[in-house]
Amino acid sequence: MRKIVLILVLLTSVLQAQVTYRVDTSYTVKSTYTKLIKKYPFITIPVITENKNVEQILNVPYFEEKQRTLHLDAFVNNAKKKNPVVVMIHGGGWRSGNKDQMNAMAQEIAGKGFSCFTIEYRLSLEAKYPYGVYDVKNAIKFIKDNAKKFKVDPDKIAVLGCSSGGQMAALIGTTNGKSNFENPSYKSSSSSKVNAIINVDGVLAFRHPESSEGEMAAFWLGGSYEESTENWKNASALNNTDGNTPPTLFINSSIPRFHAGRDDMIAILNQHKIYSEVHTLENSPHSFWFFQPWFSQTVDFTVNFLNKIFK
Repeated sequence: MRKIVLILVLLTSVLQAQVTYRVDTSYTVKSTYTKLIKKYPFITIPVITENKNVEQILNVPYFEEKQRTLHLDAFVNNAKKKNPVVVMIHGGGWRSGNKDQMNAMAQEIAGKGFSCFTIEYRLSLEAKYPYGVYDVKNAIKFIKDNAKKFKVDPDKIAVLGCSSGGQMAALIGTTNGKSNFENPSYKSSSSSKVNAIINVDGVLAFRHPESSEGEMAAFWLGGSYEESTENWKNASALNNTDGNTPPTLFINSSIPRFHAGRDDMIAILNQHKIYSEVHTLENSPHSFWFFQPWFSQTVDFTVNFLNKIFK
């Protein structure tokens, strides 16, 4: 009887120690395919063949806080001792999606001479802005701290994001060195600085004549624009763009609202003689990067840009 009671006590303690949080699983490749196939009957989900030079290291814990552990997946090209890096942030309206959605692209880009990392970060049902941004910056520090293990060149770090992940990627790149966007609880001598931004259909400004952000953004940012004005301003990459912003690649669908603020950001980059590129995929839907023929185009645009930047 004592043994049974002891087991129950231990089991209760374990369950109490686990942090539970809600998960929104509505945004997936499959659900997006079902939504788009009628209008775009030619699309296919890309089939990725294994590359003998690419090693996969999955579910690597990179940060733990309050009994919540965050993970990343690494795709490392072993042909060289040191590779440029692509840190990849999934989309889903800051609320849904997961790192696995970026693994096909990570595998493909890694095969072309990179170390790629897909990042788990806290979504809005679990934690509001800026914690997801903190998480990705912590992942960048972790990757630099383990540069040798992952064959990383810490001076050639690109951050790539799709949709809401694109918004985050642009924000992370435009806040290089700005301490108020860092999580002090991650102890590291490495910085979260990145050397290139790849924004795939992510907004650059939440409040802008081209923008139509509403409930999803408000939920992540802690309230409507009127309720949480500073967050709406501070979370907009456009408002943080300056002479320290790294070279930036914009890959966009044909839907204008998903690149709100882009042209204004490019104007600032041009003032500071910072290189940028824009590629708009005509007649493409949002979430185009999941599917052929746009998947391969996205990979090619990314690799060509990074080869130019990192040489």
